[in-house]
Amino acid sequence: MSSTVRDSKQAQRKAAMTVLAHSDAADIGRRLEAIAVPAHENLRQPENGLVMVRGRIGGDGAPFNLGEATVSRAAVRLASGEVGFGYTLGRDAGKAQLIALCDALVQSADFSAEVEAKVIAPLRADLIAERNRRAAETAATRVDFYTMVRGEG
Repeated sequence: MSSTVRDSKQAQRKAAMTVLAHSDAADIGRRLEAIAVPAHENLRQPENGLVMVRGRIGGDGAPFNLGEATVSRAAVRLASGEVGFGYTLGRDAGKAQLIALCDALVQSADFSAEVEAKVIAPLRADLIAERNRRAAETAATRVDFYTMVRGEG
């Protein structure tokens, strides 16, 4: 596999994971029902844990441990051999498993286009619509302040 094809696949996978991480588990599951999901096995049962969140002050300061965040993770292998990983903030183990399954399907030559068309693209459109709705709602409450210069001395 050439470097550009590998980079393209990696970019597609990254974009899919971004959409899946920001979507609701129920929405992902509903979209996956439209696909004949192949046989798969759990390599890692969904589980919850903690990760350390690091931060910086001012953008150029030394990193420090800000605190811990709860995450859920899972790993799935398709019968054809593709392995998918799913991570999500919070304690939603089912969502982590759905993300792992989608990740494996995105890597599959047989299911990649179908998952993109029936799962990822509609979820992306929903996220964009919600973001635009919030932006319009916020813009409606925007107040523009200006200062008038008085003609006195």
